[in-house]
Amino acid sequence: MSFKITQGLFQFDFTDHYAVLGVPVDAQPNPIRKRYMQIARRLHPDSCKAETPEDQKLASDLLAKLVSPAYNQLTKDRDRAEYTVILKTMAKRLVQEKDQLKINSESAKKLLTSQNFDEDYKKALEELANQEYESFSKTLEMIGQISELNLVYLLRKQSSGQSLTGSPLAAKPAPKAATPTTPTVTPTAAAVTPVEEKKPAAPSVAKSASKIDKLYDRAGEFMKLENFTEAVVQLKEAIKLEPKNSKCHALLGMVYLKQNQASMAKVHIGQALKLNPQEPVALKAKKELEKPADQSSGKSKDKAGKQDNSGGGLFGLFGKKK
Repeated sequence: MSFKITQGLFQFDFTDHYAVLGVPVDAQPNPIRKRYMQIARRLHPDSCKAETPEDQKLASDLLAKLVSPAYNQLTKDRDRAEYTVILKTMAKRLVQEKDQLKINSESAKKLLTSQNFDEDYKKALEELANQEYESFSKTLEMIGQISELNLVYLLRKQSSGQSLTGSPLAAKPAPKAATPTTPTVTPTAAAVTPVEEKKPAAPSVAKSASKIDKLYDRAGEFMKLENFTEAVVQLKEAIKLEPKNSKCHALLGMVYLKQNQASMAKVHIGQALKLNPQEPVALKAKKELEKPADQSSGKSKDKAGKQDNSGGGLFGLFGKKK
């Protein structure tokens, strides 16, 4: 199934990923990720509450063909940067062609003449986003209305001389004033003492642990949605913060196992068990890796009629069974 939207930025043969996700055009990765999770739970076959097979199919198609591609585009730094450049170019075009623009929705028309367009844009977008995926049959219409809001917002931003981040558009920097020369004074011991007292405190271990827990939990959510690629990203970030975290290595091994990447699974499951031999997720993943060998071991016997326990298949990843 293909989706056709002709409102807002879509009228320029441009896919408005921000409208698809129902987030502002200046949204940062964390809010984008949070919004994606909300929509994915609504559309994913395992959690979708569609009443008919047709709606179930529509929800699945919306997730696969619109929502997930939008999320991937806006959460990868390089892709988002390129997309932002295109949006800025689009904003300039909107100013040049403002008399020819097609705007149908009332919310977008109001935004055209709004005194406080930044605040009104966010409010109007939030209202539409709350309805965007409530009725799947109206989702494309809602995306179109949000894209019209985005179009008008970009137009107003560009016309007022602001960038997408709200700062003035780039201008030539003013020449730096000459810094007056002052004599160098060697600080005395008494003068040094206050400086030492103002040294920043060491980073909190608790804060780091809290961030790792959030990344771990987020990876678990992505696993439930079968978005294993994003789960890997979250766990790798957690391992960067704490390389010896057995839980993160174990779950990463399990994710790789789900992706049929046995070699990578072996590395991280082995590391998890090295750090904590009783790590439950790692032990479970190890059993999963051993299953094919256990099932096939009875089929292969040596010349003496004994079972071959040399570790064929995936069993060999962890060595011979004791």
